[in-house]
Amino acid sequence: MRNIFILLILAAITLAAQAPKPYTPPRMPDGHPDLQGTYDLATLTPLERAAGTNAVLTKEEAAKLERGAAVAREEGDKSIRGDRPAPPKGGDGSKGSAGNVGGYNTGWLDPGSTYTVVDGQKRSSIVIDPPNGRVPAMKPEALRRMLSLVARPTSDAQESNDTGLEPAGSYDDPERRPLGERCLLGFGSTSGPPALPDYFYNNLHQIVQTRDTVMILTEMVHDARIVRMNAQHLPKSIRRWMGDSVGHWEGDTLVVDTTNFTDKTRFRGSTENLHVIERFTRVDARTLLYRFTIEDPETWEKPWSGEYAWPATDSHIYEYACHEANYALSDILHGARVREAEQGK
Repeated sequence: MRNIFILLILAAITLAAQAPKPYTPPRMPDGHPDLQGTYDLATLTPLERAAGTNAVLTKEEAAKLERGAAVAREEGDKSIRGDRPAPPKGGDGSKGSAGNVGGYNTGWLDPGSTYTVVDGQKRSSIVIDPPNGRVPAMKPEALRRMLSLVARPTSDAQESNDTGLEPAGSYDDPERRPLGERCLLGFGSTSGPPALPDYFYNNLHQIVQTRDTVMILTEMVHDARIVRMNAQHLPKSIRRWMGDSVGHWEGDTLVVDTTNFTDKTRFRGSTENLHVIERFTRVDARTLLYRFTIEDPETWEKPWSGEYAWPATDSHIYEYACHEANYALSDILHGARVREAEQGK
């Protein structure tokens, strides 16, 4: 019996010696982890999980999906004939800039090439709670509110993809165009909070950190979020495009609490009472784990959470000038007037 006990102890010591040592992050002068760096948020992992999909992709599933994305990207990057005929009015219905008369071919886009990896697992969705990987249902009053405000832009709208079926009046006033189209905020909530992949391009985010302030610079458009450390929230009468972010440390995790949103942004149809909590943790020398929880009792049946990896990159952030002087916006509105004239309106 004594020999068995000794063997068990030796086995436990051996397993402990083989276990990976917890990562010890580099420290700032104030003793907190150094989160600084530039991170590439591009990923194939969607916000929500497709029905019937497991939370974790097998290596084979992920490899197949990533190969498929690579093939599609390679096909889309092929040279386009300079002497090709113009597509028919309204497009020919095929995918890509030639079919839907869009502004880009895939050579300009960078939607990601791999699925995000968390705890060594390739994830099929960013949303992790609810467990089905889906954003909770919106409350009936939230749906009614969205319908009443359907012609107003939201902070997470993608670049306009005109179909001729937009709400009445959405081309009558520049302030009814999407915020990204007006060069006010990045597309797809890339500026946050929550900071999400835009599955488009300009995926880089840079963190600059001091004892009293953390700045998160977003490559898309020009957004810079300022997190005030160990501070009180501003009075509720003061509202900001990206909310009022205050931070504190819980161990080695930076926790950012954001309130005081303006009703001009409305992330996924939320109200100005949206509450976002974000957590940034350095898990190795080249990766941050980003987690967030969304709460707005006036919009969703319950709070919901997500997480994904922010891999570090040596790429540089360059100026995103958008369209200087915003001349394209006047062209967009002028085009709407031409279409109305053609339709006899």
